Amino acid sequence: MDEDQIPNLLRRARIIAVLGMKDESDPYAPAYSIPRRLQALGYEIVPVNPMIGSSLGRASVPDLASLLDVPDIVNVFRRVDALPAVADEILALDPAKRPAAVWFQTGIAHAPTTERLRAAGMLVIEDRCLGVEAGRYGGPG
Repeated sequence: MDEDQIPNLLRRARIIAVLGMKDESDPYAPAYSIPRRLQALGYEIVPVNPMIGSSLGRASVPDLASLLDVPDIVNVFRRVDALPAVADEILALDPAKRPAAVWFQTGIAHAPTTERLRAAGMLVIEDRCLGVEAGRYGGPG
């Protein structure tokens, strides 16, 4: 990945779907606090988690196929062993509904999954905090 792609992505992005997002019942969990920070920076956050009803003032959807809008980024808060299934879910979407980028949070990386998504034309960022990077560039441009 070219490091120059990150600021460009973060300035262009508007909608971030957060796969594995938590709700307000655990306000210090990274899967809640980081999306909250992203929302404060001006991104539209769409929670994706069948186990919560809503988060950050928006109804959660159970899976990526249920999204009404095409996200610019899918931010992934899932265990590494779940990443192949995450790739399956993303690649099952109509190509016109796939995100431009998939972002695996700090500590999350899986080379085979990354290669599959990149081969399908998506930018993949691994093992980096989206909240930190977005804060560095000031949110959407």
